[in-house]
Parts: sequence; C-alpha cells; structure tokens
Amino acid sequence: MSTHLITGAGSGIGAAVTRRLLERGDDVVALARDAGRARELTALHPGARTLVGDLGTPDRLSWAFGQQTMPDRIDSLLHVAGVVELGRIGELTPRAWHFQLNTNLVAPAELTRLLLPQLRMAKGHVLFVNSGAGLDAHAEWGAYAASKHGLKALADSLRHEEHANGVRVTSVYPGRTASPMQAKVHQQEGKEYDADRWMDPGSVATTILMALDLPRDAEVNDLTVRPGR
Repeated sequence: MSTHLITGAGSGIGAAVTRRLLERGDDVVALARDAGRARELTALHPGARTLVGDLGTPDRLSWAFGQQTMPDRIDSLLHVAGVVELGRIGELTPRAWHFQLNTNLVAPAELTRLLLPQLRMAKGHVLFVNSGAGLDAHAEWGAYAASKHGLKALADSLRHEEHANGVRVTSVYPGRTASPMQAKVHQQEGKEYDADRWMDPGSVATTILMALDLPRDAEVNDLTVRPGR
C-alpha cells in the first residue's frame, strides 16, 4: 500500500484523484488549510487522513508541520491545489500577484522541500498539476500563467536534482476541466459556464494515476491533456 499526500483534495481533479486512490486501498493524507477544512475533507473522503497547512502562507508551513505528526513514508506528493484571479497587467495589484504566486508556486516549492526526506527514502514521485497556461499565456492571465510557468521550471529543476535519488517528477497540463475553479474563471471572464463542454475531473485523474503507476524503469516528464469535445 502506497501513501500519497495531496493538496486540493476538496474538489475537482484533487477530489477525483483522492477517491480513486482510496478506492484501490492506498493511504491518502489530504492537506487542509485549517482544522475546519480538515473536518470537511475527512467527511468527504472517509478513510483519508489530514494534515493542516495553509498554502496561502507558505512561510508558516514548516511551523505548522512541526506541531503535527508527519507521515513516516510518502510515496507520492501530488500538488493539485491552485487559485486563479484574472486581470490585465496594468490593473493587477501586488495582492493579486502574491495570492497566486504563493499558492501556485511558492507553497509547492516549500511543501516539496519539507517532504523531500520522506520522498527520497521511498524513491517516490512528485507530481505537479500545472495548466495549459503554464505553457502559453494569454491576455488577462498574466499572474496565473506566471505562477504556472514558474511551476514548470520548479518541476524541471527538481527532476534534474533528484534523479540520482530515485525521485520521479511529472508535470500534468490539463486543459479546461469541469470544476468549481472553472466556474469561477467563467464568472471572471463574463461567460456562461457549461460543465458539459469541458473535461471531467475523472479523466484527468486517470492520466495522473497512469503516471504514478508506471513501472520503475519509466517516467512521464510532461503530460498534456485536452478536452476531446
């Protein structure tokens, strides 16, 4: 049985991956921003454990983990959580930049740093759910795309640094996926949201599990997934 630590387990892709892992009997530790959210995740995913740490304040993750019992072994660290706030460069405030950069980039870097000892011991896997915006930036997506371009650089550097330690690193770049986050994006864009137009989170979860389940002689570095309709 493998142990997976996942962010963003409360909805969308993260919730779909968490369900799949629990259904097959794996051990899942879901990161929650506070104690209240931890209770919600426990109710949503019976059998999952929780760890409390706010991705919005990455400087405090080390302190938060020091107050809790950490998993002895981590076979995979799944960075799924993300936030988005659209806006033109000429209008985005530092608050909007920090909001997205902290959660989407700095927190994954810090979380990875803190958990590398367990990942190295298990010859584990770090998987980043990135975005199509991590490969191509468009108008009004500047801050979000910058955070996701940075996440790609983080993954690529980590892959080179940890290869000798047996740690595999994968970036997944989903296109638009039916989720609460996608509904928020449509609201910011002033568009009507129709979930049937976009990928089901379970389809992205299938690609994530494929990358995790590859035999040790293979590694998926980058995986792009797009809506098929």
